[in-house]
Amino acid sequence: MQKFKKVWLLIVSVMVVAALAAGCGGGEKQASKDSGANGPLKGGGSKIIYIITPSHSNPFFKTEADAASAKAKALGYEVKAVSHDDDANKQSELFDNAISDKAAAIICDNAGADATVAAVQKARDAGIPTFLIDREINSSGIAISQIVANNYQGAKGIAEAFVEAVGEQGEYAELLGKESDTNAGVRSGAFHEVIDQYPNLKMVAQQTANWEQTEANQKTETILQSNPNIKGIICGNDTMAVGAVAAIKNAGLAGKIAVIGVDGSDEAAAHIRDGNMTGTALQQAALIAEMAVEQADNYLKNGTTGLDEKQLVDCVIITKDNVDKLKSFVYKE
Repeated sequence: MQKFKKVWLLIVSVMVVAALAAGCGGGEKQASKDSGANGPLKGGGSKIIYIITPSHSNPFFKTEADAASAKAKALGYEVKAVSHDDDANKQSELFDNAISDKAAAIICDNAGADATVAAVQKARDAGIPTFLIDREINSSGIAISQIVANNYQGAKGIAEAFVEAVGEQGEYAELLGKESDTNAGVRSGAFHEVIDQYPNLKMVAQQTANWEQTEANQKTETILQSNPNIKGIICGNDTMAVGAVAAIKNAGLAGKIAVIGVDGSDEAAAHIRDGNMTGTALQQAALIAEMAVEQADNYLKNGTTGLDEKQLVDCVIITKDNVDKLKSFVYKE
């Protein structure tokens, strides 16, 4: 009798596992990684591509918007390029506008890794695919593509140039980006993965400047007053680096303090040529924006991009040795 019970339990267990597998779609071909529940998203029905980025007053984001707009128009789409100004509520309203306009697709450099998830899901529910650039969101499977610069690789590379510039020793400070932006943490972590290997390099100040030039200028002034022996400043982006350079100049220390950034802006390039910045890690903004539009076009026409959702584009390390090959976030050999 005991043997019969064991056999019966085994049979029941197999039946339960089979039923669960069937309920989870076992034995059936699963939907492709960039499809909706009922197949690929079709878009809203218009030929409009919405391009949503942070403020165009920042040359990096303006480059994104301009490059994406030019590519979309070349492919036959109408373009609406708008800015959320890093305001998640405004971004949500812009996604609503895109849905109301029956947009074919949305290209977005988002206003927050968590805050953007609901907006992208809302567009997906309306059948409109979203292609994210520059910044990821903390969710997979709702955007079609998330195309970002390899911030880890870029930040590590430019941190190595910083260590060489300061001679592997001395005091330095760090200006952090906006805390809600995942790139800020990734870049800072990569900086320190390199710099913290050198025990004679000591960080004496670390402050958030929220990606802003004016705030970085003010924070740097304060840091310099409190730390007269500082040898370098590592910055999460070029906008903050430019602000730091201005404060260093005002203090009469131009060219005496190593400064690095990330982005690859023309302003940073000019300071590198002049010897006021050590270098930057170029995020290929124009290339990434064009890739997103091309993938949107391919997806709308063929139902798939043929690529993984998350895609990394390597940064180019820019120093005085190759800065003349950089212009408008484009590096040409």
